[in-house]
Amino acid sequence: MENSMRTRTILTTTSLLTLAISLASLSAQAADLGPAPVYYKAPPIEPFNPWMIRLRVLGVLPDTAGSSVHVSGVPSLSSPNSGLSISDQAVPELDITYFFNKNIAAELILGVTRHHISGTGTLNGLDIGKAWLLPPTLTLQYHFNDFGPLKPYIGAGINYTAFFNQSAANTSLAGLTVTDLRIRNQFGAAVQFGFDYMLDRHWGLNFDVKKLWLRPDYSATVNNAIPVSGRANIDPWLISGGIAYKF
Repeated sequence: MENSMRTRTILTTTSLLTLAISLASLSAQAADLGPAPVYYKAPPIEPFNPWMIRLRVLGVLPDTAGSSVHVSGVPSLSSPNSGLSISDQAVPELDITYFFNKNIAAELILGVTRHHISGTGTLNGLDIGKAWLLPPTLTLQYHFNDFGPLKPYIGAGINYTAFFNQSAANTSLAGLTVTDLRIRNQFGAAVQFGFDYMLDRHWGLNFDVKKLWLRPDYSATVNNAIPVSGRANIDPWLISGGIAYKF
């Protein structure tokens, strides 16, 4: 009996020693493996905000080639002997852009310009008058997002130009005085290309070019008696640059 108890004691001691050695071995192996791995945690996804605004300086550069002039009863003053010239203008401009997703957006530009109209050809030097233009333009755009902070885009849409505060010059040239200037409001097509260069998540720089096809009819009176009519091929380039803010 005494021998049996001694044997159990020896076995128990041996088992404890074996367990201690195994635990020590596992601890050493864990130390050799280094610290426990840190699993990568994906950054939180920022909410998509669809709005962007831009404040730009807009240059309006009319291209009046092909404008027509018809002076009733005076063929020598009518096209192709005469034409129109419309002054360039630079103004501040605001645009609002809404992104339907990261590629497709709609842009609306808002601004007003004041232009001086004069004659060319046989009417060269004739001061015809002035007019204010309100040319809101809505375009649908495709934005390319594969160039890092550079975000180029193209677009196409429609323009509606309203002419207001139209005033004839009421000044004379070679016995001619223009009165009662009227220019009709007009729809026109628009195309554009441009880019945003984002400085950070919100702020960026913008450059934009648009081409409008705008050819309104107009009428006036010379010397309070002679009707003048025609079509003004304004067809302006709209070139702008400024800052952008993405919400």
